[in-house]
Amino acid sequence: MKGQKTEMSTRVRRLKIAVTLTVVISLAIVILVPSSSVVGIALKLGPEGLPLPDSDFSAVPQSVVEDATRLATEVLGSYQENHDDFIDQLLATYLEARDKDFVIFFNSGGWGWNILEASPQWTSIFDGIQSELADLGYTLLLLNYQRTINTVQGYFNEAMSMIGLYPAQAKDLAGRVNFLTKHIPGLKVVITGESNGTVIADSAMSLLSDNPQVYSIQTGPPFWHKNVTLERTLVLQGNGIMPDYFSQGDLLTLVCANLETLFGFSRAEPGKILLYLSSPGHEYGWQYPEVCSQITSFLQENFGLK
Repeated sequence: MKGQKTEMSTRVRRLKIAVTLTVVISLAIVILVPSSSVVGIALKLGPEGLPLPDSDFSAVPQSVVEDATRLATEVLGSYQENHDDFIDQLLATYLEARDKDFVIFFNSGGWGWNILEASPQWTSIFDGIQSELADLGYTLLLLNYQRTINTVQGYFNEAMSMIGLYPAQAKDLAGRVNFLTKHIPGLKVVITGESNGTVIADSAMSLLSDNPQVYSIQTGPPFWHKNVTLERTLVLQGNGIMPDYFSQGDLLTLVCANLETLFGFSRAEPGKILLYLSSPGHEYGWQYPEVCSQITSFLQENFGLK
């Protein structure tokens, strides 16, 4: 009996050591290994999830090129592998946006690698925004902000960024927005976000608080994040039909709803959060009267007719 206890203790000790080493190695990979997904370097920018087209930058003013180079150095720091690509993204974005009235950045929920077309909820919302702004006489450009990539490294990077409330991604996004508004007079930018993506949107808005050309629309922020910047910002925490239990932090309802879904007892399909985790009320779309009316009022109050 004593020998069995000793053997069991040895196994438990080995298991603890293995788990500890796994955690340490994983953290080391995230911290020490350069990744193309850090601070949005691998993001795809462009309508319909496509990269912005290759452009002839000869028409870009030299002052804009110099500012793009400065920003790339500021954002990337010593990580220079994607320096030229970052500059090309800035200049291509400038060329695409210079004849537009609005640029809308979309920050997806979940793990951050989805584009707008993978979010039926926000696809309908964007269509509604586009229609409203067109009725007001404006033109706009959609840019997907893909903050990470769908790899094991991407999972680790997103998890670590989520814990720290995305400081690097917020700085990266705010830098891109400031770059556009600085060099395109009269341009207005709307930073949008769903679920976890609202944290980046809010953090970027905090960095852009002195920029009156920037606005934000956010749906379903996680309950652990309290919005810092509310000026020029619309935050929806329910679709008008039922409260968003994920946003409100109703953990008991979340657990019960996911157990019902797991065992096939759920009467309605709750909104997705991460992988198989869902929440009742975590669904937003233009078809919900409350979502449509609040966003429409926000656009009309802040912009009106061109």
